[in-house]
Amino acid sequence: MRIEQLILENLIYDSQYASLVGVFLKPEYFRAHPEKIVFREIQNHIKEYNKSPSVSSLANIISERDDLNENLFNNCLEILKAYKKKSDDTEWLIHETEKWAKDAAVYNGIVDSIAILEGKDTKKPKDAIPDMLTDALAVSLDTSVGHNYIDDASERWDYYHKREQRYPFGIEMLDKITGGGISPKTLTVFLGGTGSGKTLVKTHLASQYIKQGFDVLYITMEMAQERIAERVDANLLDIDLDQIRLLPRDSFNAKIEKMMNSTRNFGRLVIKEYPTSGAHVGNFRGLLRELKIKKRFTPQIVILDYLNICASNRVKWTSNMNTYVYIKSIAEEIRGFAVECNVPVITSSQLNREGYMSSDPDMSNISESFGLPATADLMLAIVAKEDNGGQLMFKQLKNRYSDPTINSKFMLGMNKNRMRLESISQSQQPVLANGGGDTKKTPDSPFLKQHKDVKTATSDWKI
Repeated sequence: MRIEQLILENLIYDSQYASLVGVFLKPEYFRAHPEKIVFREIQNHIKEYNKSPSVSSLANIISERDDLNENLFNNCLEILKAYKKKSDDTEWLIHETEKWAKDAAVYNGIVDSIAILEGKDTKKPKDAIPDMLTDALAVSLDTSVGHNYIDDASERWDYYHKREQRYPFGIEMLDKITGGGISPKTLTVFLGGTGSGKTLVKTHLASQYIKQGFDVLYITMEMAQERIAERVDANLLDIDLDQIRLLPRDSFNAKIEKMMNSTRNFGRLVIKEYPTSGAHVGNFRGLLRELKIKKRFTPQIVILDYLNICASNRVKWTSNMNTYVYIKSIAEEIRGFAVECNVPVITSSQLNREGYMSSDPDMSNISESFGLPATADLMLAIVAKEDNGGQLMFKQLKNRYSDPTINSKFMLGMNKNRMRLESISQSQQPVLANGGGDTKKTPDSPFLKQHKDVKTATSDWKI
């Protein structure tokens, strides 16, 4: 018996099977036209009445259609007469149905792609082909209907004790407040005024992540991609920013080679530049597909410079547009992008004028949209003061990893010439307001106990 016949027969006689796959399947998966008609009527009945139709009901529904010729009508009735009973192995049939549906979706995707390439389908551009094939390969039958609190207790315990994947910052205080680094599917936002060091922080993190062996995608809409690469060079090659251009080619190449040899598993960094407000998450998805196909590159971390100058994929900007709605929409789309691609996204946003001048900014100082904090998982304000002797103060505004009132403020050293942050151990942190320098509140995390070789700075503090 053909799998198509088994599927249609069980959609009628097996209510459990019909509830699982009745809405999941698509008419185009059936190649025979009569079977396609029968399935469409079964699916419509399930959607409307929440139960499968009987054979007699289907025959009556099909007989009332006025778009079928006599031959096609008789073929539909012959199909219905062959259906007698449900399968004895529903679990096996569900598995086979999913496999059949996936094969049918891929087949249709390939046929449609060929039609586009040959010019038979002029409504879709060639750029749509990767999306069509990706959607076809993603076809699956998810039988999960939620978490059962009692029955799934054992699985829940396993989840509690599962070692979550983390991407450590390599900076003691940042790793401490996040319990060892950021997680996939999260949005981290650094807030600061113009010239406060937001780009320095992001290029430093990009440099540290590739040194740890992670592949990083850096998307810039504010600065040329060569300028970003120049700042990464200053960090990784340990040379002042204004001296890079003075290096002879041989010396520059030698430094690159030495850097590559110094780390066993060196990650890759791809920097992509877009015009200001000229790209949204749709462009970023397309970029990831291109990188995967052309470069065999799938980033583990995405750094975006920066959120406020992205475009929204859902909301079109107009002169009377509310910036709260627009920026919140962008933030939600970017976090959705992080979840979809299973990566952490690190970005930045602006503090308003009052926040830039303040030594103690809070969420009310976020520029343009208060909707941003509702979306972010970790939000840190950067407070850069001229009298701090090359140091940055960070303040936690939001932290879903731990209590943001513990170590709510802390200091990091900054080497601006080499675009580098300097880690300051907690024992050497100055006593700041709101428990910033309290070393008694939180013990070292397991991650930090294993990484005691983090560089510390011992310069005098000027607060």
